[in-house]
Amino acid sequence: MKEKGLLIVLSGPSGVGKGTVRKAIFSQEDTRFEYSISMTTRNPREGEVDGVDYFFKTREEFENLIEQGKLLEYAEFVGNYYGTPVDYVRETLDSGKDVFLEIEVKGARQVREKFPEGLFIFLAPPSLSELQNRLVTRGTESDELIRGRMETARKEIEMMDLYDYIVENDHVDHACEKINSIVQAEHCRRERVQLRYKKMLEVD
Repeated sequence: MKEKGLLIVLSGPSGVGKGTVRKAIFSQEDTRFEYSISMTTRNPREGEVDGVDYFFKTREEFENLIEQGKLLEYAEFVGNYYGTPVDYVRETLDSGKDVFLEIEVKGARQVREKFPEGLFIFLAPPSLSELQNRLVTRGTESDELIRGRMETARKEIEMMDLYDYIVENDHVDHACEKINSIVQAEHCRRERVQLRYKKMLEVD
């Protein structure tokens, strides 16, 4: 009997290093996670491939999928929709593969409502001052935008109770080790494996 895969949701405040940690995990040779491909209405950038980098849709197609409940989560950003297609996720999980989803906290709340059996991991900064320092050193945003992100971060940290585990991103390698250990432990959870052994007992 094939065990279903796990939906692993990693999220946390802007600037905490979600993308960096996810890339580090996927650079490991023994990683067997499937990265959840997002869907968007923005135009493909040079070199991007439909079905590899994103699923590219028209605005009308995307809004039809919203109405049909075909998205685990979605949001509109700078005039374009971004979201996670539910069919792709379910098909991958049913094949026995773990799906790794890196999203914002608002998106994680939507996924929690629709997919409560997922594994939700909150990536936390060592401190608020360190988070602010990371946003500043990126050098991509104005002081006003950074202040707004810090205010949002405070609210997002208060939403930790939506998650199953908290991993502090003090060092990327340490965070990756903890996340991999959490996933391994979840695969041994009694609720996930006991049916397989009960089936084994039924065999003459």
